[in-house]
Amino acid sequence: MKKETIGLIGGGQMGEALVRGMINSGLVPAGRIMVAEPDGKRRDSLSQTYQVKVTDIAEPLCDFASVLILAVKPQIIRPVLAQYKVFVGSNHLLISIAAGVPISAIEREIGRQRIIRVMPNTPALVLAGASALSPNEQASAEDLQLGMKIFSAIGTCVHLPESLLDAVTGLSGSGPGYVFTFIEAMIDGGVLAGIPRPVAEQLVLQTVYGSAKLALETGKPPAVLKGMVTSPGGTTIAGLHVLEEAGMRGAIMTAVDRAGKRSKELGS
Repeated sequence: MKKETIGLIGGGQMGEALVRGMINSGLVPAGRIMVAEPDGKRRDSLSQTYQVKVTDIAEPLCDFASVLILAVKPQIIRPVLAQYKVFVGSNHLLISIAAGVPISAIEREIGRQRIIRVMPNTPALVLAGASALSPNEQASAEDLQLGMKIFSAIGTCVHLPESLLDAVTGLSGSGPGYVFTFIEAMIDGGVLAGIPRPVAEQLVLQTVYGSAKLALETGKPPAVLKGMVTSPGGTTIAGLHVLEEAGMRGAIMTAVDRAGKRSKELGS
């Protein structure tokens, strides 16, 4: 990315994560990033923290940037696109992270531009996100490669057909909510067993982090790793038996499926 200039439409938490990721990874220097943000205090904070350019109106952002990242909530995407439509041309690549908003809806508002739709998740805030992206027909292979580089700067990124992005929303997009609920329940279980809550929290967080790290670094299937800690007649299999009786596995599968269907409903 030697020449691309990046414009972020929206300077909220996810926008800031992208700024931090691009700068920290060396992908894009601060001088080639501009953020359009209506809140003056937020603009000042981003400018002072990252030394990026800031604005509160559409025209200078579009004049400056070759890549426009639409980092706004889906509820306001229509009026935001109405502001930018007149300034967006064929020289721009538009990347949207508005959850549940299909490419076709963006095209209806802004025309058949080069567009990439991305579904990131909240761990991107600590540069450990999981993102999936899908381009439209106008986007080139170079555009796709560029999008992959940008979102790899805030975690891991995969390319999927847009038809699967609602499923991704149910899986990795909503997934942190499932994981945090599981973490909370494990902590409460430790407290029930008599462990002080701060200690239980420390042990559970490290256990979840270490388990994910072990799976990532070894590349072994979860079933194999589970087998490593599950001795015949031991404590782990006793606990797993309770979870299976409670239907945890099926409940999680249903949650992922239901959340994906809800994403599709909201997008339509």
